[in-house]
This record gives sequence, structure tokens and C-alpha cells, in this order.
Amino acid sequence: MNKKEIGCWGENIAADYLSRKGYSILARNFYTPQGEIDLIALKVDRDEKTLVFAEVKTRTSDRYGYPEEAITLKKWKNMLKAIDNYFQDQPEYQDGWQIDVIAIQRLREDHPPEIAHFENVLMDYGRE
Repeated sequence: MNKKEIGCWGENIAADYLSRKGYSILARNFYTPQGEIDLIALKVDRDEKTLVFAEVKTRTSDRYGYPEEAITLKKWKNMLKAIDNYFQDQPEYQDGWQIDVIAIQRLREDHPPEIAHFENVLMDYGRE
């Protein structure tokens, strides 16, 4: 698989994972001039609704580290701009939202992928 196919495969795994956890997938690959959001989902917990913007990172090798380590400060800032863009069209969701990172790693084809779900993450702006 090439890089794009691996990314698409990882996003499918992540969407299925969130769906099994009870999330409703609202959008995939939400593109804006500022950047892209891989998955947008709605998480309902009791009477509380949270809009989840998920960044999916996929690796098939450990050569470059863990998938979640691939999120750069530039990517983070572009994602925040894309979220602002999303809220211009969907202002009803602005009250409860979070950013999640879903890391998919499949080091061996004969094993299922490992999924790490980091909920409500914040980026450290003190480093590049």
C-alpha cells in the first residue's frame, strides 16, 4: 500500500472503532483552505453531547516512531483553523467539543492493528 492507501485504511479502522464505541460519524475528510479534519463524530454520554474532531495517524512500521508523534505544531494549528471553519457552518455544536487523536499501528500483517485513542488532547505550544 502507498501512503494515501495506508491513511485511508487507518481512517476506516478509526471510524469503525468510534462507531463500535457508540459515536455517530458526521463527516470524513472535512476539507477547508486551512486544513483537513479526518473524522468528525458526535459522542453522546447520558444527556451530554460532545462533538469530536479526530486526527487519525497510521503506521505500518516503527521506523519513524509512534503514529501520534507525527502530529506537528503546523498540523495542529491548521486543524484548529479547520475547526473554526466548521463552526462557521455548524454553530450549534460550539458548546461541547474536543479533539481526539486515534493512532493506528500495524507492524505485522498477520496481526490485527493496535488502536490507541487519546481523548480531549491539547497541544504543547512551547515546542515545534
